[in-house]
Amino acid sequence: MSSPPAEPLWRPTAARIEQSALRGYLDRLEQREGRPFPDHDALWAWSVEELDRFWISIVDHYGIEFSTPWTQVRTADPMPHTRWFTGARLNWAQNALRRGADGATALVCVQEGGGPAREITRGELRQSVAAAAAWLRGAGVRPGDRVAAYLPNTEHAVIGCLATAAVGAVWACCSPDFGADGTIGRLAQLEPTVLVAADGYHWNGKDVDRSDIVAQLREHLPTVREFVHVAYVFGDRPDPEGSTSWDDVTSGDPPLSFEPVEFSHPLWVLFTSGTTGLPKGLVHSQGGITLEGTKWSGLYCGLREGERMFTFTSTGWALWNMQLGALTQGASIVLYEGSPGHPKGAVWEVAARTGADVMLLGAAVITASANAGVSPHDEHDLSRLRHLMVSGSALPPDGYHWVLEHISPDLRIDSTSGGTDISGAFVGSNEYAPVRAGRIGGRLAGVDCAAWDDDGRPVVDTVGDLVVTQPMPSMPVGLWNDPDWARYTDSYFDTWPGVWRHGDWVTLHADGSVSMHGRSDSTLNRQGVRLGSSDFYDVLETMPEIVESLVIGVEQGDDGYWLGLFVVPASGHALDDTLKQKIVSTLRTRLTPRHVPDEILEAPAVPHTLSGKKLEVPIKKLLRGTPLAKAANIASVDDPDALRWYERFATERRAATGG
Repeated sequence: MSSPPAEPLWRPTAARIEQSALRGYLDRLEQREGRPFPDHDALWAWSVEELDRFWISIVDHYGIEFSTPWTQVRTADPMPHTRWFTGARLNWAQNALRRGADGATALVCVQEGGGPAREITRGELRQSVAAAAAWLRGAGVRPGDRVAAYLPNTEHAVIGCLATAAVGAVWACCSPDFGADGTIGRLAQLEPTVLVAADGYHWNGKDVDRSDIVAQLREHLPTVREFVHVAYVFGDRPDPEGSTSWDDVTSGDPPLSFEPVEFSHPLWVLFTSGTTGLPKGLVHSQGGITLEGTKWSGLYCGLREGERMFTFTSTGWALWNMQLGALTQGASIVLYEGSPGHPKGAVWEVAARTGADVMLLGAAVITASANAGVSPHDEHDLSRLRHLMVSGSALPPDGYHWVLEHISPDLRIDSTSGGTDISGAFVGSNEYAPVRAGRIGGRLAGVDCAAWDDDGRPVVDTVGDLVVTQPMPSMPVGLWNDPDWARYTDSYFDTWPGVWRHGDWVTLHADGSVSMHGRSDSTLNRQGVRLGSSDFYDVLETMPEIVESLVIGVEQGDDGYWLGLFVVPASGHALDDTLKQKIVSTLRTRLTPRHVPDEILEAPAVPHTLSGKKLEVPIKKLLRGTPLAKAANIASVDDPDALRWYERFATERRAATGG
């Protein structure tokens, strides 16, 4: 059973609710439906009961443009075969670019190091997209062809994505912090005809040269006919042989035209982490992303024309794709290219300097800021910031307190969870929800999610599997190179046919709030009780003696179970008996005695996927005797040497225990 909810740290005022974009939508919905919608709870209940009417209301409220109307809102086929708005044709880029005067700001580009921000107007963005789309058409790119990119978080990626969508082609981008093998393993699956790549990126005060990686991409992507070179970091070098410069691609003033495509036509391919094999390519549709991005940016980010959204992300993370929804509201996007902590507190300085109204970032950035001792409230003017969205992992309770103390006591903290899988969110906060430390506000409209036990029964106030029982428009229309749907079905629908099993442990509380407990495929099951790995991290990684931790549970013979805790000590600290005793006492008192590990071990580092997720499952496989080559895909790991340390540890431990 869950513990009673903590007292709210923050509540919205009646005036804030009344002036919100969500309340404006609900007022119109009351007129449309002829019934009251007093709050978000009423909206959610109606949205899952009348799922088709809900999505039609989003289309109508935001004036989403279709070139051809639909004949059916959705087919009766079960997931994953459901198709939305059949017969309709539209273009995502057209809906993204239609709002805002030509002189209004669209993109605010900031580079690590504190240089001046560059503003790109809506008119300039439209011109660049029109020129790039015309160039793509001239290069023979047709609807359904793939355009691959290797770009940092700059305007080049936004323009390239919009131009690709405008011609009906399919976009896929890897961040330049990916190595050659990891990038080729993703992009080669798509057989792209065009490659757009930058010469480097900036990180922690360094100019990182990627020209050698780009040369390898050109060599190992044999289907590429055209290579576009973006001279971003090393502009004094000549363009590579056989390339077209970015300036040539975006020059000229052709008319802006959009290819009308079917609602389910592919927009982009996002890749899973690929920790145990080739990354899976998730194919999202033009129509699904138009609807989901508009709903999320409008109802949940609450964005309006003239406002600014700053997302700290790389192009290799789904947050990059999600932020583009801001364009559908006529809002601006702040693009920051560099490290969040160079110099210390840089991410908050950028938010202040660019006048961000809404921020979206990973929980790790907040934890790192707290550990670095920065206090943005004392150092910067963040008076415009009204909404802080946190994703990537659950924000620890201490993180909530740090935000309210060091940024603003009147700031809505919105811990949200969804993923690459849907290019969106399942759960998050809303304008009516109070903020409670360690809790997510609730379920989002149009998302019929629940917690199920092993028998497929809904549970409340108890840990269960996160499932989605009705389809969402932004669910993938398929996986790349999966014609018989076998991998798609195996990934999400193998446990309960027709029900999306996301693979996260979750508690849906009786008050409507949500707690996330980590991946269910890395289950910690001790004495018959499920333990969420994120609960360990929330407690341990606020301790000043610990940089990072990793908890792994391994089943053993004779129904035995080993719970191991790996700890990376902070500089100046060691994992001695004193620290071990403090860890045990902290886990016992703040969690339960069941959370006390069998062993606490010092590790040099914790390896992650390239998108920052801890490698719990691959390390569990190593500890069970799986060879490294089968347990993990080294090309998808941020620190291969750290992973090899765990391989050596597993081998030595099996030799010592005879296991």
